[in-house]
Amino acid sequence: MNNLLKCILLTASVITAGEAVSQTVRPDEKIPLGAIVYSLPSTTIHFDVVADHESFVAGPYAKFAQKYLGVQAREESAETYKLKSVEMTPYIEADYSTNYAVNLGNSKNASANFLEFMSQGLIVWSDSYAGKNEKMRFQNAKRDLDFNQIQTTQNLTSEKTTLYKTVQTAGGLERVAVQQNQVVEKSLERRAEETASLIFKLRAKRVEIITGETDATFSGEALKAAISEINRLENEYMTLFLGKSTTDTQKMSFDIVPSPDNQKQIYIAFRISETQGLLPATNIAGRPVVLELSNEDKVAPAPKMELTNAKGRVIYRRPAAMVAKVLDGQTTLMQTRIPVYQLGTLLSFPVEVATAK
Repeated sequence: MNNLLKCILLTASVITAGEAVSQTVRPDEKIPLGAIVYSLPSTTIHFDVVADHESFVAGPYAKFAQKYLGVQAREESAETYKLKSVEMTPYIEADYSTNYAVNLGNSKNASANFLEFMSQGLIVWSDSYAGKNEKMRFQNAKRDLDFNQIQTTQNLTSEKTTLYKTVQTAGGLERVAVQQNQVVEKSLERRAEETASLIFKLRAKRVEIITGETDATFSGEALKAAISEINRLENEYMTLFLGKSTTDTQKMSFDIVPSPDNQKQIYIAFRISETQGLLPATNIAGRPVVLELSNEDKVAPAPKMELTNAKGRVIYRRPAAMVAKVLDGQTTLMQTRIPVYQLGTLLSFPVEVATAK
């Protein structure tokens, strides 16, 4: 009888040692011997944003463009940014807030089911991280916006000034006018007028060459080269009135980690300023671009399970199906459906169950 009781107790101890047990690991606790530590998945929403950047420098003769050329010109230099594209990508990484330890024992079914949960993304290794290429803020390109090399008219001019001096004559002292030439700097309007005159001369010369009303004869490549050079000179002179613009793009990346504590599930993904470009959510200098998460309709609610006793079970996380909408003011930039794990439900599964393949 005693031998039979010993056999029963020994068998029970072996079964207990081989049974999978899942438990939460607190920071001050030691990991049980032979246990596997895992975490639940968490969704990070990654944004790749591109903005068009224009750097405009007003021409020195901008305020005279209407008077001498009959065109409107921007008179103030400016840096402007416009949102070009937004790409949104959900990434899965380990939820570092909680770790779980499970002892799979000697059961092949438990090991197979645990690995299956890993492959399905319902649980992840505690150090899992979905690597992303880091995006750096664009570097300002070196811009050639110097207008000095374009000006062809002289900066100086000669002015006649009438001076008076007193001269002793037979009739007494007389005031005599004396003409004197002085070299002075031309006024800005005078230079603008001369440059406008050059532009009209170039246009007239181009018409003469095209219509053949010149002493020289142009044909073939010579005609093409002459017209091309006249066009180039005209464009350069016009920049003195209309200004110069250079364009490039600004690329930045932003990450949002949805939190169950956010009841409205509204997040500022990033900000954009017309003068400063793409900005992080904390910089209030720009207008906000908002990420709005809402529950998808017609999704069956997850069953509520008792998780306090996880003996023989593995705790996993079922993601919540969310509709993600990106808004710039009242404009919807994009709308898509994504799974968000941390907004989902905790469930458990008996890992000893044999699942058919």
